Amino acid sequence: MISNYTVTGMTCEHCVKAVTEEVGEIEGVSDVKVELSGAMSFSSENPVDLSVVEAAVAEAGDYTVKPA
Repeated sequence: MISNYTVTGMTCEHCVKAVTEEVGEIEGVSDVKVELSGAMSFSSENPVDLSVVEAAVAEAGDYTVKPA
């Protein structure tokens, strides 16, 4: 299953890398793609709760996330 989100607050490639790494650590998540424009997608075998995605993105920095 592919999930799509919009991340706000990223201003540079370091931000993109931080979000990519944190979301990639979520159990069952793979193939994380994050763009500086805010588009984010990832694959997972099972649905991932939004609160888990929000926590990972917040761990990466002062960013917010919502379903696309």
